Amino acid sequence: MTLDFRRRRAKFRAWHRGTREADLMIGGFSDRYVETWDADQLGWFEALLEEIDVDVMAWAIGTEIAPPRYHGPQLDALLKLDYVSKVMR
Repeated sequence: MTLDFRRRRAKFRAWHRGTREADLMIGGFSDRYVETWDADQLGWFEALLEEIDVDVMAWAIGTEIAPPRYHGPQLDALLKLDYVSKVMR
């Protein structure tokens, strides 16, 4: 499976979470960063996509602490919430 295919699949999954709030948060994060991720970073995101939306959203807004396996620069970027555009708010 190519990196480009994995990126497209991850982006689709990020925008089809089941709730509009999760779509905006996780999909917006994907839109901002997916094209810049290497295979390892994309693997991190693919694992995140397997998590329950409510948990990911709680980690992103800081009401819960993410598991240590997600800690690092990508989680730091997720916590900024600067990837949700003004049009989406």
